[in-house]
Amino acid sequence: MKQLVVKELESGQRLDKFLGKYLKEAPKSFIYKMLRKKNITLNGKKATGNEKLQADDEIKLFLSDDTLEKFCGEEKSSSQTDLDIVYEDSHVLFVNKPAGMLSQKAEKEDISLVEYVTGYLLKNKFLTKEDLRTFRPGVCNRLDRNTSGLVAAGKTVQGLQEMSQWFKERNLHKYYLTLVKGKIEKPAHIKGYLWKDEKKNKVFVFQEQKEGSLPIETKYEPLGLSQNGDTLLKVELLTGRSHQIRSHLSGTGHPVIGDWKYGEREKNESFRKKYGVEYQLLHAWKLSFPKTEGILKELSLKTITADIPENFRRALEGEGLLKFVSEKNKGDVKKHE
Repeated sequence: MKQLVVKELESGQRLDKFLGKYLKEAPKSFIYKMLRKKNITLNGKKATGNEKLQADDEIKLFLSDDTLEKFCGEEKSSSQTDLDIVYEDSHVLFVNKPAGMLSQKAEKEDISLVEYVTGYLLKNKFLTKEDLRTFRPGVCNRLDRNTSGLVAAGKTVQGLQEMSQWFKERNLHKYYLTLVKGKIEKPAHIKGYLWKDEKKNKVFVFQEQKEGSLPIETKYEPLGLSQNGDTLLKVELLTGRSHQIRSHLSGTGHPVIGDWKYGEREKNESFRKKYGVEYQLLHAWKLSFPKTEGILKELSLKTITADIPENFRRALEGEGLLKFVSEKNKGDVKKHE
């Protein structure tokens, strides 16, 4: 990802004109396509290109280094992928993925976390371009585009295979932080069946099984209540289905705040105006690993924690809930019992 901050001398021009100068070798059709697909955003939002830029506006280009090098018309792009690496060893690494970034490509022209990880490993000479002929790094778990937090990636074939198997067999514990509408006072373990409408990319949760549905289980416990009656939850994902936490909590009457697909518009609008919340306040917070030997022995009995993103932190602070997120657990890698 490349982030540009508009300077005073650059303000006043249209976004598409600015991009046309920066990506001087790119056809206009490419620029507008990237805007439509939110691979280029303005101040964290989707843009059309006709916006007038102001000083300190932030433009993010979710484009690979190779693409930037090609379209900037430079011998070598000065941009580097600024990944938040929470943990790394010789076989795997864990990234704190920002909201707005794809975990994997959805379409051929997409740029996802996989491409950024590849660029990072090439830059640090862990891989060479020749290596990519026979092996490409990959992610072992996926988060929704607008969900932030921990994503595991394999740096080697063995690391990718072993870690992917851990996720598949549920040999680790996955914890999320989320802010939901309404008051929840007691922990719960909820179950159901999830069915996905592939055409609409939307899921539905039922209490009884129907054809094509899959069983889901979600545990949660309240960490704190806001003055406005909303709840900060710690969620343990027991099954990892598409949109599971968002749809499951929405079905209980407590949708994730900032979720425009399964949430409540009025509540979302309120948080957008107060705190600039554009994405769902759902963060893949912690991963706790079992006792293990072999190539992943460095992770044995460890817990990895990813810092919450700034917009989430701002909302929690404004709602008087930040104190419920233990500061001693920020961005750490710890042993657990």
